[in-house]
Amino acid sequence: MYRYEAAPAFWRSYRKLTPAQQQAAKQAWQIFKRNPFDPRLGTHKIHALSARAKETVYAVVVAADLRVIFVLRGNIAYTLDIGTHALYRT
Repeated sequence: MYRYEAAPAFWRSYRKLTPAQQQAAKQAWQIFKRNPFDPRLGTHKIHALSARAKETVYAVVVAADLRVIFVLRGNIAYTLDIGTHALYRT
């Protein structure tokens, strides 16, 4: 069982999304909070970002080019940001 926390950057980015993107994020959240590794989310590791962060960074697919990146810290799923594939280069 995971607890969930979000970085301030996540909420700043979320507020910049279109209403349709926010709705897609809310729908993905309903799945994510039950299981961040649910196959419907296409959860995958971001190897380059993980190497830079020195911890495993995952991404889930929210919509065609909308991703949420997160890390697991013990039993906490910590969402770092939401946005396009450009997140992978941060």
